[in-house]
Amino acid sequence: MTKPPHVTVWNEYRHEKRNAVVAKIYPDGIHQQIARHLQGEGFTVQTATLDEPEHGLTQDVLNQTDVLIWWGHMAHQEVADAVVERVRQRVWQGMGLIVLHSGHFSKIFKALMGTSCDLKWRELGEKERIWVVEPGHPIAAGLPEYFEIPQAEMYGEHFDIPAPDTLVFISWFQGGEIFRSGCCFHRGRGKIFYFRPGHETYPIYHQPEVLRVISNAIHWAAPVAGPEVKFGNFPTPLEKI
Repeated sequence: MTKPPHVTVWNEYRHEKRNAVVAKIYPDGIHQQIARHLQGEGFTVQTATLDEPEHGLTQDVLNQTDVLIWWGHMAHQEVADAVVERVRQRVWQGMGLIVLHSGHFSKIFKALMGTSCDLKWRELGEKERIWVVEPGHPIAAGLPEYFEIPQAEMYGEHFDIPAPDTLVFISWFQGGEIFRSGCCFHRGRGKIFYFRPGHETYPIYHQPEVLRVISNAIHWAAPVAGPEVKFGNFPTPLEKI
């Protein structure tokens, strides 16, 4: 039987401490809401937050992490560059990375994408309809052809990212905008999934479809066994020259 992936859920954990609306929706933090769901799904889960030493992402923690989930918003610049580089190296080595909502502007996502990762946004609590545009993809398993989030922060195109390797979801918003809201990338041996929903003042991480996507994405992004990658000078040829 395949061992379930070991997941680390990272969260700034700032909004929940400063905003009563957010604290009411996520009294233990967004990270704990996601972690509890994943534990119920059978994953091995730990959490980490910004204000812990090394942001909770020591080398030992990352070495045992198969998939890292990242939620950040108001304190992207407080993440130490050394930790960002540590995470990037682990992604190149094969660790999966799931970047949620405003994590599009995190140092780690921008470092891996190589672009500004900027976009349009508006916060009016409008409806979001998320369409599955790659129904055969494992991240879409168990979903209907679309699902709706009753209240959401709008993200609109142009989303300044490289063209995704696979686009799984597209969002339409009540105000008329659309957005590439489920994007898959490969960097080195690692797989990255960006998933748009999740503004902190709405109970989006209580919604079953959203949690199903996160669970599916963990299975997709988890490392797979493969040949060891070797770089550098190889003075001895395989064949006689």
